[in-house]
Amino acid sequence: MKEEIFDFSGKTIVLTGGTGGLGRAMAHALAHCKAHVVILSRSEARAREIVKELSELGADILALACDVTRVRDLKSARSKIEKKFGRVDGLVNAAGGNSPGATTSPEKPLWNISAHEVKSVYDLNFVGTVFPCQVFGEMMAQQREGVIVNVSSMSAFRPMTRVAFYSAAKAAVTNFTQWLAVYMAREFSPHIRVNALAPGFFLTEQNRFLLIDKNSGELTVRGRNILAHTPMARFGEPDDLVGAILWLMSPASRFVTGAVIPVDGGFSAYAGV
Repeated sequence: MKEEIFDFSGKTIVLTGGTGGLGRAMAHALAHCKAHVVILSRSEARAREIVKELSELGADILALACDVTRVRDLKSARSKIEKKFGRVDGLVNAAGGNSPGATTSPEKPLWNISAHEVKSVYDLNFVGTVFPCQVFGEMMAQQREGVIVNVSSMSAFRPMTRVAFYSAAKAAVTNFTQWLAVYMAREFSPHIRVNALAPGFFLTEQNRFLLIDKNSGELTVRGRNILAHTPMARFGEPDDLVGAILWLMSPASRFVTGAVIPVDGGFSAYAGV
């Protein structure tokens, strides 16, 4: 394989959720490979931090305030991207996450979770993936080429206790990824590929409260159980996603579409016995 296969010079890649722990690592990797990186984030302040970091690498970065659950915001961002770069070659949908308010516990059974809390998790994870695919997928259909990578989760395949709505939303992301891969290839161009990553357990600010006891700093029962069922016996680190995202975005995976790639330390392969 030629060394330059991971050279994204001249390629414009839009990244939602680029200010989060996992998205940030992806943004750094893509910028390091010379891509024009567009960060879409609801937090302008955090987006500016990323711009500063990536600009020091000599990358051409654009950060835009955008709520991925609002088509109007996404279309406004698309217009600005077209004006600056002319096209979009790749889309990474990394926006997502669970909410403590939508998490069951002995003190908060399923029926005490409000409709608002359910909808907020569903919208962020599923709707916040579908809408960017619509807005930027239209550009790819017109160009007849492009790459989309969504972010699913291990909980899409094996629903985890306490996070029913996050698991259901990620299952929808997996299903939609497979559907969209077929749709784009058959209806528009076989040069439009759609895949997903399915991360295992990564310790992030969003799930820390489930995995680390805030008082003792030790692993919770849930955290210990996860590591016991992860053959590599550790949580993932953001940089563990870098190889997979670069592969899926590059010509190295040119015959891969409709795939959901686990990055989970072996969690999905282990039966527990």
